[in-house]
Amino acid sequence: MRVNKIMSEVSLVIADLAVSVEGEIRSCPTLCAVVPGEGAELDRLIPLNTPDGRPIFMNYDNAIRPLNS
Repeated sequence: MRVNKIMSEVSLVIADLAVSVEGEIRSCPTLCAVVPGEGAELDRLIPLNTPDGRPIFMNYDNAIRPLNS
C-alpha cells in the first residue's frame, strides 16, 4: 500500500444524522469527513460509517447537503 495524497484540509467530525429506517426516522452519531469547497463549491459532509456503525470508505457520492448552504 502507498500514500497517493494527504488531504490536510479535511476535518473529522461526529455529526448527529437523521436517517429513515423502515419508515421511521432515527438519529445517530456518525463519524464524518468535512471536505471544504473551492470557489463557488460548497463544503461537503461525507459519512464514514453506516447507521449501524460499520465503517465505509470515504466516497464523494455519499456527500450530504452542504454545510454552508
